[in-house]
Amino acid sequence: MQQKQIKSLLWFTKDLRPYDHEGLQTAIRESSGIIGVYCIDKEAYTVAKEFGFSKRSKFQLSLILEALEELKKGLQSLNIPLIVFDTTASECLTHLLEEYQIDQVILQEEWSFEEQKEVENLKSQLPNILFKTYLGQLLWHPEDVPYNLHQNELPDVFTVFRKKCEKQARVRPLIINHSIPTNCFKQASSEIPTLQSLGLPEVNIPPSAAFKFHGGYQEAQDRLHAYFFENHHIARYKKTRNGLLGTEYSSKFSPWLAIGALSPRYIYHKIKSYEKKHVKNQDTYWLAFELMWRDYFKYISLEHGNHLFKQTGIKKRQYYWKQDKREFLKWVNGQTGDSFVDANMIELQQTGFMSNRGRQNVASYLTKDLQIDWRWGAAYFESVLIDYDVHSNWGNWQYVSGVGNDPRDRKFNTQLQAERYDPKQEFQKLWLNHKH
Repeated sequence: MQQKQIKSLLWFTKDLRPYDHEGLQTAIRESSGIIGVYCIDKEAYTVAKEFGFSKRSKFQLSLILEALEELKKGLQSLNIPLIVFDTTASECLTHLLEEYQIDQVILQEEWSFEEQKEVENLKSQLPNILFKTYLGQLLWHPEDVPYNLHQNELPDVFTVFRKKCEKQARVRPLIINHSIPTNCFKQASSEIPTLQSLGLPEVNIPPSAAFKFHGGYQEAQDRLHAYFFENHHIARYKKTRNGLLGTEYSSKFSPWLAIGALSPRYIYHKIKSYEKKHVKNQDTYWLAFELMWRDYFKYISLEHGNHLFKQTGIKKRQYYWKQDKREFLKWVNGQTGDSFVDANMIELQQTGFMSNRGRQNVASYLTKDLQIDWRWGAAYFESVLIDYDVHSNWGNWQYVSGVGNDPRDRKFNTQLQAERYDPKQEFQKLWLNHKH
């Protein structure tokens, strides 16, 4: 049998794990040498935009840096080095591919405009390099979904999508990644940068934060094990998921899912394992249900492309939106005078995290009460959320603002919501007292 001589560069983006990784599997199967690379676009985190906030979240970057430390160790155990750059892929990969005489680049497929533009730019600079992509951020693989995504068959309502997929699609088994026996690039390596070396201040999360966990895949798996098998919170998940205070009311998996330290398939198969060993009820199902919602937003963006970012949304609905910067910044800084909205916005500003219940309320308030352009809210969330995911963030903002997938186009009464979900005003008092 002829020995493999292909040299591969595995370009990590939102897939920071060394397990259940199709790209890693392809690289190991085909290559005599593999280098793992991650590129940090420093400017996205440090340069202030129009309203004084950066494009991307320092909270998420802090999590990414921790995840890279764990990923580096995990890859080392597979005989693969990881190199981390503090520049864009366009700036660093061209030189690296030449230096190591790379034959192919393997990466997780992204279909949002900016990510696609970066890949296309690289391809045009490197016509002799083979680019291989894989779809690794979905629960249901596109080949298994009972819709033709190129024929606009995806239903406008989530329930229709979910029911058909539950009947006809299957969640594939986990990929077990093995080490590469010999790797001609084994000595290649680099230090993982720190926030300080990137020119950013340290992130200090208040003790009362709902998400106060750390970065990598190992930490994510430990959290899952504790949430499922030690404390059995999953058996109460549907009843507690609308909570506002503490670390245990919901799974808190979303930050790790967003950076790919957890794979949705891993969570799904652990749910099934829990149901076999302990209990299967509406609560355990509901966590899988949330993973299905996440998939739906990814498929929506896959089908609708840049309409995800347009003011009229995927429904192409024309609404009158105010462009009131003063009112918008009051909302950003938790100064609207609505104590429930303000408490949630202060929590977000200080921790990078907000409950699902909070997100729906503050988005409804901005778009339905203040009638401010929903895209401003989506962009602010992008700049601060520790669990920012392009598809879920922009899809959810469209949903709440009435230009997306909500057939009811509802408006939240924030006062009634506060009375229902924070009857003793504990959440509001906690964060309003944190106000600077």
